[in-house]
Amino acid sequence: MTIWVLGALLAFGFLVLGLAKVLAVPAVRERSAHLGFSVRAYRGIGLLELLGAAGVLLGLAVPAIGLLAAAGLLVLLAGALSAHARHRDPLNTAAPALVFGAVDAAYLGLTVALLH
Repeated sequence: MTIWVLGALLAFGFLVLGLAKVLAVPAVRERSAHLGFSVRAYRGIGLLELLGAAGVLLGLAVPAIGLLAAAGLLVLLAGALSAHARHRDPLNTAAPALVFGAVDAAYLGLTVALLH
């Protein structure tokens, strides 16, 4: 049951984040400019987040797909943390990436355990 909760949290979170980037809502436009990304690049990241969310949901039925999707999302989160660190953003700005990274890591760990 825990993997379902973690999967749902990841999928919902990245659905929201990905849609905001793809739709280029004003706050996202500001964030992309601050981090040195074009709106087009941020939309691409948002599309990857949406695909990752879909993969995590599919992974609830086919764990190998969820494992790959969550690994991809973890790479995106590492990139986000790197971008925040490069711009010396305060911790509260990077907190969502840290929290989703922890959830993602827990989901990955449980998924690996299911596959073995």
